[in-house]
Amino acid sequence: MAEPNLSSFLWSVADLLRGDYKQSEYGKVILPFTVLRRLDCVLAPTRAAVLAEKALREKRGLNPAPFLKSTSGLGFYNDSALDLPTLIGDQDHVAENLRAYVAAFSPEVRDIFERFDFHTQIDRLHKSGLLYLVTERFAHVDLHPRTVDNAQMGAVFEELIRKFAELSNETAGEHFTPREVIRLMVDLLFNEDNDALGKPGAVRTIYDPTAGTGGMLSVAGEYLQQYNPSARLTMFGQELNPESYAICKADMLIKGQSVDNIRFGNTLSQDGLPGQRFDYMLSNPPFGVEWKKIEKEVRREAEQQGFNGRFGPGLPRVSDGSLLFLLHLVSKMRPALEGGSRFGIVLNGSPLFTGAAGSGESEIRRYMLENDLVEAIIGLPTDMFYNTGISTYVWIVTNHKEAKRKGRVQLIDASGFWQKMRKSLGSKRKELSPAHIEDIVKIFGACQEVTREGVPISRVFKNEDFGYSTITVERPLRDEKGKVVLATKGKGKGRPVADAELRDTENVPLGEDITAYFRREVLPHAPDAWIDEEKTKVGYEIPFNRHFYVFKPPRALEVIDAELKVVTDRIVAMIGGLSQ
Repeated sequence: MAEPNLSSFLWSVADLLRGDYKQSEYGKVILPFTVLRRLDCVLAPTRAAVLAEKALREKRGLNPAPFLKSTSGLGFYNDSALDLPTLIGDQDHVAENLRAYVAAFSPEVRDIFERFDFHTQIDRLHKSGLLYLVTERFAHVDLHPRTVDNAQMGAVFEELIRKFAELSNETAGEHFTPREVIRLMVDLLFNEDNDALGKPGAVRTIYDPTAGTGGMLSVAGEYLQQYNPSARLTMFGQELNPESYAICKADMLIKGQSVDNIRFGNTLSQDGLPGQRFDYMLSNPPFGVEWKKIEKEVRREAEQQGFNGRFGPGLPRVSDGSLLFLLHLVSKMRPALEGGSRFGIVLNGSPLFTGAAGSGESEIRRYMLENDLVEAIIGLPTDMFYNTGISTYVWIVTNHKEAKRKGRVQLIDASGFWQKMRKSLGSKRKELSPAHIEDIVKIFGACQEVTREGVPISRVFKNEDFGYSTITVERPLRDEKGKVVLATKGKGKGRPVADAELRDTENVPLGEDITAYFRREVLPHAPDAWIDEEKTKVGYEIPFNRHFYVFKPPRALEVIDAELKVVTDRIVAMIGGLSQ
């Protein structure tokens, strides 16, 4: 049974739970049972061989565990004679047998069910008289990968999580990213490296610090497998949500990945993979989420480790931690001399321009641009994500740019690249088609200016085009008679005292001479003004939309007048009809 029928079937289990469980609690039962049945089906072909191997090794007085992993061929096992179909054959002992069955998994799988707090649900279902009914329902669905492949299974998990998140008023977007957005990011990530990735036996690493259910890692793996079946992508990740972590870990187990590479916890306050570097990285951190709960740990690392830690360039305001994830990924890049790294991260508009010169956000942008790390920024259509309709942007970052990209940043406005979905999912009403993805990747690959029907689609800038100097313009304080007040002490003695109420600032593009700008733009209007050079700060911002703005002249007045006359005449006629 394949998705979407499978998704409907799993959702139908909710009918059994209705009344005994709140809607927001359905996921506590359906998600772990789905994982359990998936593992149950995956292990079924080798179950007899595993039991025989166990008996043989125990007879010889050996620890069977390492042999059982090898026999299953999966890196995990279950050494119980039970499975879900045999469990339902003993209706009176389902609870104790189910506990025994879960306990018979190898440790890495037991951890998955501990994250789900599955034993609590077994007790609750048993007391409600529902345990047998639910177990029976799952025992009769085939979730073996030959029936439901990994991509389908991942889509099912994401759909279920989205529904459960909606029911409990949680933020679905914190859990996963639309598949076509991931495909775009993966294509952009691998586009420049296709020659190297196509070599026989190519081995690369990929990391997601906000792994969710593992969707980004899975799509990247599928891409490389199709492009070069002999290549191998070793996956790493970290996830904060226990249920998403459990699903991700189960998915990695079935794929044959090392589950030790998937860590649990808050990436920003406790890096689960310290000191490790990766070839590729992908992330969709939560938009605009404050980091107050972990502020102490983050500030301590920034102060104590500086640029030897992750947050040397600066810290954004506490109300939005998006740029902390960007810095975290930068810290995970391989040195350029060792081949370098490339990563893609989805951010909202705020990191592009929030924060004046000298602020944490501006300093982070300054670090990224002055170190030539930003390869491209792609503006996506609105209404692309499940929990928000806001504009989003994919940043492609690397420390090994091709010659044509050195010192440059490509901006691509892909906000018009979309098709309407047949059925909306939460806030998601639009999607990228394969043709849209191909077009965007082609534009990215060319790294050239592109205009279509008079509308700019791709623009290429020098890094310094986004920089500016904020100068502080002072005017003299004057007494009641209008005479300039001079300082009587300190290093400014004998010079005019600045009038704080007349103080102003000007942003001067980095490529422009500050003195020339001041003479041209300020002195003609304020001949007594001067620059307080000690207050000059360098800032960076990326005003994305401004660079793609196309002026549309207003319609002719006579056209507007004619339209107004039609409306006015209609209103007069309606009033006349009412008065009759």
